Amino acid sequence: MSHLLSLRGIRKSYGERLVLDGIDLDVDEHRCVVLVGASGSGKSTLLRVVNLLEEIDDGEILLDGQDVADPRLDANVVRARMGLVFQSYNLFPHMKVMDNVTLAPRLVHKRGRAEAEAAAEAMLRRVGLAHRMTAYPDQLSGGEQQRAAIARALVSSPELLLLDEVTSALDPELVGEVLDLLADLRAEGVTMLVATHEMGFAREVADEVCFLHQGRVHERGTPEQVLGDPQRERTREFLRRLR
Repeated sequence: MSHLLSLRGIRKSYGERLVLDGIDLDVDEHRCVVLVGASGSGKSTLLRVVNLLEEIDDGEILLDGQDVADPRLDANVVRARMGLVFQSYNLFPHMKVMDNVTLAPRLVHKRGRAEAEAAAEAMLRRVGLAHRMTAYPDQLSGGEQQRAAIARALVSSPELLLLDEVTSALDPELVGEVLDLLADLRAEGVTMLVATHEMGFAREVADEVCFLHQGRVHERGTPEQVLGDPQRERTREFLRRLR
């Protein structure tokens, strides 16, 4: 099994504040790695760094063996190989769901309208939104908006799907429908790096759980190891607080 994504010695600071302190992490093809940790532990910054939305101060970001942090590379070309879903949906409010989902295939991947719309329709059916293709985002529930955002990220068949606390802005009754979709994607072999506070999802879906603390991978292992029998006191304290 090959490493699709390898992070080596990733460091990132904002002024005097060190946010990522030498992160080493691997994500293998068709696997789901889940990042857990308290607010401010570096989870969201790590995803933004992988997607090249933030520049790193030191380290390597290897995507299928290529160091994509090399400033000589076109960041937009690299980002086109990944899909990123934010906690706040980030759908364009003035565009219908279909137009939101076809935007990147048409502008970035240069697909024709008919081809892009066929792919978008298939993806929206896959996420249970075939009946909402002509709706505007503000006509959707929060769960529907998040599923539309996931469809938008998946429609171009990215090598890696990055998900940043995608249920944190949802009402509790809508969380399950999004987590069920992610579980389905995991079963289909989509490679995912997920930051979440949903421990139930991490237990059921993750191949590996990484507990981040103060910008470092403090503990890592299977869900059973990290969430069921953590070896580090800081991990145990974090899980006690959640309970």
